[in-house]
Amino acid sequence: MTATTPEELFATVDVAGAPADGPAAFGGDLAPGTLLAAYRHGLFPLPAADDYASAFNEARHEEAVEAGRIALLPGPADADPYALAWWSPDPRPVLAADGVRLGRKLSRLLRNRLDWSTTADAAFEQVLAACAEGREPPWLTRELREALTALHRLGAAHSVEVWEEGELVGGVFGIAVGPVLSLDSMFHRRPDAARVAVADLAARFAAVGGRLLDAQWDSPHVRSLGAAPQPRAHYLAALAAGAGPGTPLDTSRLPAVRLAPAKPRPPWPPGHRHGHGHGRGHGHGHRPAASADRG
Repeated sequence: MTATTPEELFATVDVAGAPADGPAAFGGDLAPGTLLAAYRHGLFPLPAADDYASAFNEARHEEAVEAGRIALLPGPADADPYALAWWSPDPRPVLAADGVRLGRKLSRLLRNRLDWSTTADAAFEQVLAACAEGREPPWLTRELREALTALHRLGAAHSVEVWEEGELVGGVFGIAVGPVLSLDSMFHRRPDAARVAVADLAARFAAVGGRLLDAQWDSPHVRSLGAAPQPRAHYLAALAAGAGPGTPLDTSRLPAVRLAPAKPRPPWPPGHRHGHGHGRGHGHGHRPAASADRG
């Protein structure tokens, strides 16, 4: 049967059996419906930056396409199918929506020095443009940016913005499908602002029932955020496990310091009986001198 909808089109791709470190498919288009169906099937797009990159894709993968190991999807009649690749790496680096790590140093800075605030979906196109700035190869092509902006208007693509005195200093954007939010790209203009953006997006997503963040590509950076590699089969199962959040993300402006875990109080000194007032200065509500915050 010939595929007639984007969902049917990607249902023909054997994502579970696709190459672990190569594209699962080539071709198709970047219409918003096509893009969203791809994410639902565990795929994300990687457009070729130019004709040379497209020719390289063909030279490197043509044999696998002819053998059926990589799918070739129908697309516009005049389009080069090798100009658009669809990937689903194995393993897949993922983070629990409530498991993003900021680290002690950044948490301390947020508590004591950085007066940052965050918003969601307030400046999606600005975040998109900043993520595209200076990236080589430039995978965020004009066509892909237009499709992502259309998905944002439909409520499927989200951004988080980090602000310092009215200036956009960091951000992240991604696509929400079911219980998973796939992180496409992030940027920073201040150290660690992208990390704060990811933690904020995760917190907002978790608050409405989201469960998992997909970091797409494994790297030391995403590992430092708390990502762990997961077999692609497990990721695909999680993606299909249930409905997505039932309510929209909270888009209000919030203080970034809320993301920093409170500094734990040290234990009471040995022999001290908390709450009975024994010993000078250790009655109710007094914090022992040894527990003074040092930073």
